[in-house]
Amino acid sequence: MPRRAHVHARETVSLNEDGALRIVAVADTHGRPHPDLDARIAALAPHRILHAGDIGDLAVLDALRKHAPVIVVRGNIDERAPDLPDIVTVDVRDGDQSLLKILMLHIAVYGPKLRADAARLAKSEDVSLVVCGHSHVPFAAHERGVTVFNPGSVGPRRFHLPIVLGVIDLAREGTSVRHVDCETGLAWSPRSAARGG
Repeated sequence: MPRRAHVHARETVSLNEDGALRIVAVADTHGRPHPDLDARIAALAPHRILHAGDIGDLAVLDALRKHAPVIVVRGNIDERAPDLPDIVTVDVRDGDQSLLKILMLHIAVYGPKLRADAARLAKSEDVSLVVCGHSHVPFAAHERGVTVFNPGSVGPRRFHLPIVLGVIDLAREGTSVRHVDCETGLAWSPRSAARGG
């Protein structure tokens, strides 16, 4: 069976009237999101949710839609979701002005480095933030002129990796990214994990 061409979708999202926008980013649910995910998302009260692939059971998306509109890409395990895009460019706008462009794809890094194909795509789309999944490793880094953000996994634990989600807060003044531990609801960073909490 021939491989299908990558489907690239485009979404436009506007800042709220107060000039802000909160996005929760998740990835790698593998059909079994952590039981506390629903409560963690509700507490964050996002305006949008990004799912960076490896959804597993598509009912996961229905559960997320109870909180906010969901923008999603297919992951490498999502064979049963052929209608989902492989790549999404999200243009966050403030009125007529583009404030930030986000590129979302499931696989964008090799280790901690942005893959060459993802870097080329980010440049051609003029994005400043790449959101990805696949590795289950949460991180945020600035590389090749873009911020690369992996929210980590909120699905079944893999090895010793944490179960975390990402938060992207946008405002006219700037954008910030952070991680939240799905098990505790507290801020997560590699340093906090090394200290045991």
